[in-house]
Amino acid sequence: MATTPHPFLGSVGRAGFIGSVGRARALGLVVGACLAASACGSTGDSARPSAATSVSAPGHRQAYDSGFAVGRRLFEDGGKGGAVREVNGGCVHRSLTAKPASVVDLDRGAWVLGCKQGTGTSAPHPPSGPVTRREPDADLLHRFGSWARENEAADSARHLTRVTLVHLDAGEYDVELTTTCTARADGAGARRLARDFVLWWDGDDGTETAWNLLVTDTEGQRLTTRGLHSRKESS
Repeated sequence: MATTPHPFLGSVGRAGFIGSVGRARALGLVVGACLAASACGSTGDSARPSAATSVSAPGHRQAYDSGFAVGRRLFEDGGKGGAVREVNGGCVHRSLTAKPASVVDLDRGAWVLGCKQGTGTSAPHPPSGPVTRREPDADLLHRFGSWARENEAADSARHLTRVTLVHLDAGEYDVELTTTCTARADGAGARRLARDFVLWWDGDDGTETAWNLLVTDTEGQRLTTRGLHSRKESS
């Protein structure tokens, strides 16, 4: 078939020109589809929380998210009745044994907050900063020491070096005893100290509620825990 010169394409035939255009369009569609697929994949991946994103989040947010997930499962399993139990001390007690401990201990107060919110039906409301607040209490240390010396508990009290109130929110806290005991050599001594302190504790916690007693070594490693109300050893 004869070709007619084109002012821009030279002597390319009409059929050849149309074929070229068709191939170009097809190639453009393929490239466009690949780019779109790649873009969608990237968007989807960034929208889903990844392990890297979770680990890079602030400690209080990691702890909150972990607690919220636990609270939501408890609500799904136990309904409103279970939720009431968790809000009234349940989440605080669970925070002592919740896994992974490395995440919970980043900010146990934030974990408790997440757990409580997770037991409801509302959307999560994570804290904007750390929740746990630690307050050394020299008066409690002195008063317990005085009582121990008069009540045949001086031997266990001599291991005690610091009493700290661990505020988990505005109205709940735990009491932490720092001791010279170690898990390997003085496990019995740590448990005896916990027993004597709970015996002395009168429950007069004002407008706040004290839930647990934690006994730790000098590095902060937990040796034993007890409930301050039940007087039952937890670990």
